[in-house]
Amino acid sequence: MGLPPALYEAEQKFTDLEIRLHGSGFRTAIRSAHLPVTAEQYLRTCRHNLAQTAAGIILMALFFLITGIDVALLGFSTANPMVWAGLFGILIPGMYAFLVYYPVIVARGRKSRIELDLPYAISYMQALSTTVPPYEMIRRIYEESDMFGEVSREFAMIIRDVELFGDDMITAMRNLQRTTPSPHLRDFLNDLGIVFDSGGDISSYLGAKTEYYRDQARQELELVLKTIEIMAEVYVSAFVAGPIALIIMIVAQGMTNSQGMDWILPLMYVLIPAGAILMIWILSMMLPPENLEVTRKEVVEHDFGGTIPTLETREPDGLCAEDREFFRRIDAQKQRHSVINRLKNPLRTYITSYDYSLVASGIVAGIITAFWFFGWFDTLLPHNPFEGFLCILIIGSMIPVVIAYESRRWYVRNVEAHLPEFLRELSDMKDIGITLQEAIHRISGARLGVLSSELSVASRDIEAGVYVNSALVRMEERIGLVSVKRAISLLVRASEITTNLRQIFIIAITDIEHYLKLKRERANTTIVYVMIIYLSFGIYLYTAYQLNVPFLASFTGQNMNVNIDTAGNLTEMFRIGIILGAFSGIMAGQFSSNSILAGFKHSIVLLSAALGLFVFLM
Repeated sequence: MGLPPALYEAEQKFTDLEIRLHGSGFRTAIRSAHLPVTAEQYLRTCRHNLAQTAAGIILMALFFLITGIDVALLGFSTANPMVWAGLFGILIPGMYAFLVYYPVIVARGRKSRIELDLPYAISYMQALSTTVPPYEMIRRIYEESDMFGEVSREFAMIIRDVELFGDDMITAMRNLQRTTPSPHLRDFLNDLGIVFDSGGDISSYLGAKTEYYRDQARQELELVLKTIEIMAEVYVSAFVAGPIALIIMIVAQGMTNSQGMDWILPLMYVLIPAGAILMIWILSMMLPPENLEVTRKEVVEHDFGGTIPTLETREPDGLCAEDREFFRRIDAQKQRHSVINRLKNPLRTYITSYDYSLVASGIVAGIITAFWFFGWFDTLLPHNPFEGFLCILIIGSMIPVVIAYESRRWYVRNVEAHLPEFLRELSDMKDIGITLQEAIHRISGARLGVLSSELSVASRDIEAGVYVNSALVRMEERIGLVSVKRAISLLVRASEITTNLRQIFIIAITDIEHYLKLKRERANTTIVYVMIIYLSFGIYLYTAYQLNVPFLASFTGQNMNVNIDTAGNLTEMFRIGIILGAFSGIMAGQFSSNSILAGFKHSIVLLSAALGLFVFLM
């Protein structure tokens, strides 16, 4: 049931006023973020969410104030109307600001991803430009979404406008120019349209733009690193230095037997995780991640055309009992082969999907929890056994995931490090007249790390009669890395339309070297911020030690009326140390790789340090 006409008209006018207040950029941000709603629908949803939140706060306030129930929540009394007024005054405007700014955050993150992937997409188009028309090049980029990410999603808008709405290619490109968050992509499409309209040399244009946008990608990376620098300073100041200052104040007020700051500690248990989670989310939206995706799909080939039907693809009435049994045996055999392959390659299976590591984490957590219920931690840990149990539980749960993530990271880096050498050797052998098949046979015996074993499999496939392009596609899917897919797909697509592959090899080698160079620059810069987090957490532990051991020991034996709850201080500091250690490690992973999983190893190190200090040294 809709709103009455008068209310509907009033809502429309209010929505129009909101849009005018937010400016014309608000509609653009909605489109640039690829949110599947109009600006009017988005603002209407925001108002509904705000109204529901406000109603919830008001109802809770009325309940506690009318019934007189007084609950100490994080040090605040629920019977105090000023508490509810403050909560309303902070939460509602903050929520509205967040919802309005959300499309801008998403669009900015897409901009960074587009501009970092744009050089690879343009070089791919350059390799195809000699024989493939412009629209078909755009379609190829759109189809390879796992290789070109956000660029493929932008080009999907061109394909949609042409094939669904009936626009010509130039009109579709102009439509995308108005909505894309990337000014670099906007300029590229504008110039490409001019070259196409004027009948210019598209291949030369793409070659010139490839190097230009590589330089722009380096500049974009510098902006990304500056963003990381700002976020690191904010995190250290607010979530590490802040707790240190508050703890010193709490110890000082404890020496005066004052209880005026008891509400701060429970509040820190909420604010530190909430603030860290918010920063992690913002970083994940704004920064491009280190790509460790391992995606594999079955390569189905048929030598005589057509697809082999299965029980799912055949009509039930078209199969006799013998046919059904035959197809069941085929499906069962496929499943057996799949299980056997997983058992033959347990490490590859383990790192391909994090589901296995999550199951292992659950098992480890269950074992540690059982030890706690049996009372083993009471004898193992001399001080703070419950906090020590929580610390060990978090560490134990993270270890299986860390093994999977770091193994995958080693696998990715090993393959990517040897990929340029493989392409160079392949190019050199093609230059001296060796066929692609023979070149792969020769290179398969070279020392190229993990890549050598995959090349050996490809070589055996070719010897068995598989077409060389099919063998390379199989190898690409077995490895499953974006960087490998870019290089091999470029080589395969080019070899289908030309025999002169020298320029294609140069493009592929330059692409992968540019990709690896950007990764090294990011790693070399972000290690500084990771070290800052380690240093700041070390300062927290040192402060806790000094306050509870040398500082308090100086009052021993003196006639001073000082009554300090040392055990209570240690417990509170240990709890804050667990929170800081876990989230600081995750933040370190966000800074270095924009991945929560990358931070687990840092969390393990920091939590181990906190466990050793608070349980065994103090």
